[in-house]
Amino acid sequence: MNAHEIDYEIFGEEMQYVEVELDPQEGVVAESGSFMMMDTDIKMDTILGDGSGQSESILGKIFSAGKRLLTGESLFMTVFHNIGQGKKKISFAAPYPGKIIPIDLEAYQGKFICQKDAFLCAAKGVSIGVEFSKKLGRGMFGGEGFIMQKLEGDGLSFLHVGGTVARKVLAAGEMLKIDTGCLVGFTKDVRYDIEFVGGVRNTVFGGEGLFFANLQGPGVVYVQSLPFSRLAGRIAASIPRQGGKSRGEGSILGGIGDILDGDNRF
Repeated sequence: MNAHEIDYEIFGEEMQYVEVELDPQEGVVAESGSFMMMDTDIKMDTILGDGSGQSESILGKIFSAGKRLLTGESLFMTVFHNIGQGKKKISFAAPYPGKIIPIDLEAYQGKFICQKDAFLCAAKGVSIGVEFSKKLGRGMFGGEGFIMQKLEGDGLSFLHVGGTVARKVLAAGEMLKIDTGCLVGFTKDVRYDIEFVGGVRNTVFGGEGLFFANLQGPGVVYVQSLPFSRLAGRIAASIPRQGGKSRGEGSILGGIGDILDGDNRF
């Protein structure tokens, strides 16, 4: 195997963390900010890119890491190595309520495509790159833009999803429509496109967005019940404005209700 073979255990319910067990000289790579705790004799290093292309030249590593900027991530990642004699453990925490799911890339023919902020950590040797959409409609309206993240290799990766996760196995030709924000990721043989909701009332008053993500099998699709954008929107809507009222508080008419009860400061 090219990637390190690691063991793990996931703890918790709503706010989970994953504990990874490293044999001597084994390593795990993670995004900045996901580290929780670790045993002694684990060494932390900041590296350019994901550390998978050890044979690449320095220019190749810079180019590979530079593509991560397109996903909004840093050029650098953090790798943790067990430099001791026995087994050591290190833990990584979820950033908000949801579930941590393990992805065995060897079981998925060496490639998995996911949304940009889903990646949590992976066995050292897994390549964390970018996947460009070749379809204009999908790129403009697909919720994740032209770029998604791709995980390649033969090791374990861990993704974080919001709320509860659904794993759907699609047969050849079987289709599934998903809210674009609820899509977590899919295997490489799944065809991904976007579809206009259609209908004037659906478009103007539906409140569910203008487009569905349309996925066609064969393959596996992961769906989350609470996208972070939806969670953040609900939190923002409840933040009190000047005068102590939240937006829309006290009336289904929202801003119109504020005008009727004398609060017209916007």
